[in-house]
Amino acid sequence: MKNQLKTLREDRGWTQGALADRLGVSRQTVNALETGRYDPALPLAFRIARLFGQPIESIFTPPEEQDVAES
Repeated sequence: MKNQLKTLREDRGWTQGALADRLGVSRQTVNALETGRYDPALPLAFRIARLFGQPIESIFTPPEEQDVAES
């Protein structure tokens, strides 16, 4: 699943570690999210959305929407 997490984090000047602390996860989890190797569980997705003040849909792009956008 593609996401805007890295851009949102960098726009705020946060390191992966700083974001991890704010979310209560490891820095490795943040890295895996940013690189698309890990899709967050719903509770984590909601924490991310609340932290950035955006709807989940503006941060994460579901795979079926990626396929349409790439066509």
